[in-house]
Amino acid sequence: MIKQKGLLSRRQFFKTSALLGGTALMASVAKKIAGAGERQFITTHDYPLNEPEHIIYSVCLQCNTGCGIKVKLLDGVAVKIDGNPLAPQTMFPHLPYNTPVQVLAKIDGALCPKGQAGLQTVYDPYRIRKVLKRAGKRGENKWMTISFEQAIDEIVNGGYLFKHVPGEEKRYVPGLKDIWALRDPKVAKEMADEVAKIRKVAKEVNEGKKPKAELEKAINDFKAKFKDHLHSLIHPDHPDLGPKNNQLVFLWGRMKGGREHFVKRFVNDAFGSVNTHGHTTVCQGSLYFTGKAMSEQWDYDPKAKEVKWTGGKKAYWQADTGNAEFVIFVGSSPFEANYGPPGRSVRVTNGLSRGMMKIAVIDPRFSKTASKAWKWIPIKPGTEGAFALAMIRWIIENKRYDARYLANANKAAAKADGEPTWSNATWLVKIDEQGNPGKFLRAHEIGIAPLQKRKATDGTEYDYELFVVLKDGKPIAVDPNDEQNPVEGDLFVDTTLKGIDGKPIRVKSALQLLYEASCEHTITEWAEICGVKVGDIIVLADEFTKHGKKAVADIHRGVSQHSNGFYNCFAWNCLNLLIGNYDWKGGFIQKSEWNITGDRDGVPIEHKPFIFRNMHPGKLTPFGISIIRHEVKYEETTIFSNYPAKRPWYPLASDIYQEVIPSIGDQYPYPAKCLMLYMGTP
Repeated sequence: MIKQKGLLSRRQFFKTSALLGGTALMASVAKKIAGAGERQFITTHDYPLNEPEHIIYSVCLQCNTGCGIKVKLLDGVAVKIDGNPLAPQTMFPHLPYNTPVQVLAKIDGALCPKGQAGLQTVYDPYRIRKVLKRAGKRGENKWMTISFEQAIDEIVNGGYLFKHVPGEEKRYVPGLKDIWALRDPKVAKEMADEVAKIRKVAKEVNEGKKPKAELEKAINDFKAKFKDHLHSLIHPDHPDLGPKNNQLVFLWGRMKGGREHFVKRFVNDAFGSVNTHGHTTVCQGSLYFTGKAMSEQWDYDPKAKEVKWTGGKKAYWQADTGNAEFVIFVGSSPFEANYGPPGRSVRVTNGLSRGMMKIAVIDPRFSKTASKAWKWIPIKPGTEGAFALAMIRWIIENKRYDARYLANANKAAAKADGEPTWSNATWLVKIDEQGNPGKFLRAHEIGIAPLQKRKATDGTEYDYELFVVLKDGKPIAVDPNDEQNPVEGDLFVDTTLKGIDGKPIRVKSALQLLYEASCEHTITEWAEICGVKVGDIIVLADEFTKHGKKAVADIHRGVSQHSNGFYNCFAWNCLNLLIGNYDWKGGFIQKSEWNITGDRDGVPIEHKPFIFRNMHPGKLTPFGISIIRHEVKYEETTIFSNYPAKRPWYPLASDIYQEVIPSIGDQYPYPAKCLMLYMGTP
């Protein structure tokens, strides 16, 4: 090799490059990395870091995916991060768990640049490694270092913590011991049950169904029953606000399984506060809430003591990229981001390279994923739902949907057809005089089946309402949870039935309503809204319905993070529903994770030696309205006072990240005393 004066040699280039990736490391660490690089390139010695004693297996926290990693050590210092070959995210297929450690040490899994940059995070000179306490007035940016033990003591016991700050010498800061007011598990459970009853009365009073005196009586009865514990409430005249325990608020920016369970075990179960809130709305809340809404079940809710839409456990579905034959990535780029590149990109690449998969990308940006796609369709941001509705219209009008799947109206019908899920596509919806859809029709409203009297495991008796489908033009009652009696219904219904009072009730099936929504515009008009070609919509709809249940639309933040994000996500989820690919291999599958609490559904009890959730004898029952007023209706509270409310209420959502601190500032619905932030900067 001919060297020119002043230029780097090949050897010097490699040595320098090794250093450039870790300029934030300590000088001593950098020297060790440089030495390792030099030995690697100028000698024939084995790679020094592929021995078991030089490796620690851990989990990456550089993004929310949580890939398995192996951290390589040199003289006890972390100098390199690679993927763990045992982890399904970083090696496909992953190695068996009985692989000897000597073999594991010499095999690296794939890891994205962000994961490998974990070293930069660890050795960042600005990384806070000790507890900092405010030393000046708020906003002065003056801090002092205190011990971890002192921090725990001050947080728990409170006191005159800022007497060293001018103007705050006499300000007493309550500690957790002051906020932890209600400590008796039995009393907490009894109070929670009574508050649920008060909410029912409040709802009926605020709806004008009962006089206001009924609510006053319910509150007075509560106060009389718990007269010795009223001091533990935020406001005794408004017991539905809950205990003072709720004045502890825990807010996180990102939280993984295990840590989340620990935090909720402490804040909810041990401390008794309802206020644990995540960052979902600044992440992709619309996507999660759509998934929860679509997976809600009509069932008895032991907390509310009534039958209602409850559950919604399947908050997040993704395409099964390891087995799908055709995937439409919408606002989703697994080669660059998503959950997460190491795990998803290798599966997509495997499918593409072997000719087993075809992908299309709908994205305004020509992403790296788009560069590998069969079709890239640049769309106007925020119009993704319109594109889905156009495909829905074409699929329905060309009868390319899975009619057998959609006809299943309850669990028994799905079971008979070997389907893991069923839908409400055939359930009848009441239509008002203006033609607007309302609630689902109940069987007792047309006299084909009475309200069923049932008893919950806690002994509570309740009325269970049945829904209605039309089968060959005849109305049939349907219990969605019935596992013994299959019920199927007609897909497209627009008719009038007679109510028990003899009055006509116009009804339509849910699938009919979806079709009508897709017909609000022609496919040409939908294309104009999206800024795409009509032919692109049709060719994608055609391809999407050629692969049975192994076609899937995969959506991510590009679809959800808009003011109309919920409806965007709902349209695409309905598109997947038309081909019945939910919970099918190669289709739309639920996000799964390790069960930390030891009580996973479907596992025999003998395989559950440690049900962690139940191992808490002092567990409290949290109750009351949260600081962000989520999952409760304003009209069902004792603080209802006409409109507008001081701040918004969120009966259908949770984890409203941007609402927590403003609500604390407004002290609505009550003042908070302690805010704990974790991995977030709201």
